Amino acid sequence: MDAGPLARPDTAHTEQRRRLIGILLMCGAVACFSGLDACAKWLNRSIDPMVTVWARYMASVLVVSVVLNPITVPGLLRTRRPWLQAGRSVLVLLSTILNFIALQYLQLTETVSIMFATPLLVALLAGPILGEWVGPRRLVAIAVGFIGVLIVTRPGLGGMHPAALLCVAGAVCYAFYGISTRILAAHDSSATTMFYSGIAGVVLMTPALPLFWTTPPSAMVWGIMLLMGAFGALGHWLLIIAHARAPAALLAPFIYTQLVWMMALGYFVFGDLPDRWTLIGGVIVIGSGLYLLYREQVRKEGKAAP
Repeated sequence: MDAGPLARPDTAHTEQRRRLIGILLMCGAVACFSGLDACAKWLNRSIDPMVTVWARYMASVLVVSVVLNPITVPGLLRTRRPWLQAGRSVLVLLSTILNFIALQYLQLTETVSIMFATPLLVALLAGPILGEWVGPRRLVAIAVGFIGVLIVTRPGLGGMHPAALLCVAGAVCYAFYGISTRILAAHDSSATTMFYSGIAGVVLMTPALPLFWTTPPSAMVWGIMLLMGAFGALGHWLLIIAHARAPAALLAPFIYTQLVWMMALGYFVFGDLPDRWTLIGGVIVIGSGLYLLYREQVRKEGKAAP
């Protein structure tokens, strides 16, 4: 008897289960990143934002090093593109600094709504940098998405603190970080890239620490600093194993569940409620990002059809 047909339902069920686990892991990663930002905003009340940035990277590197280090992963430090790894690490450090400073003045939902513009910027930059040019429909979606960002920030209308511009600059840095990550994927392992992600934050911030050091006033502040680093390390780890179980196109839309986490944390931790313009702009940005994902999937299927 041919067992092939009988095995197919089990195979399909296993694949479906793997994808569901991947989605849950992605949602968990997004929840961790939301927790990281909430910790940073809370810490900014007690210590200098630059100390918060240093703590984020130092704690994350310590946590990551327990699992990823040259002993447990031989060849971990070997990279074929050292300068690109260094540049990528600096870009994510700059994005973190800008975002953490902005968190002093903005609500969590405001910062995340602006950062959701990153996929739009990546799609726009992928043309000149990677040769992945977008079509007219996706250009329109990108333009609409940027209108959503303008609705959130409302420049010149006095609707939001000028720190929103720092968040916009952080999104630009993060977009270049995303592009460099895609380039590095063809040269270095994900473990190597993840390890180097936090190195720049530690190497560059530690020598400058005396310039802005603020002694944490309580054990709870120290604990939140460690928790922030753990959120960062766990979030990136969940992100990696999520992509090992499900395709990126399936996982990408669930990034936008971060808005829900940010709204919940903003309300329960800080008593913040987003205004209608932030919600309207955030929905427009999310809708544009989802349409870009849809058009990208259509484009890939069109290439595969012949």
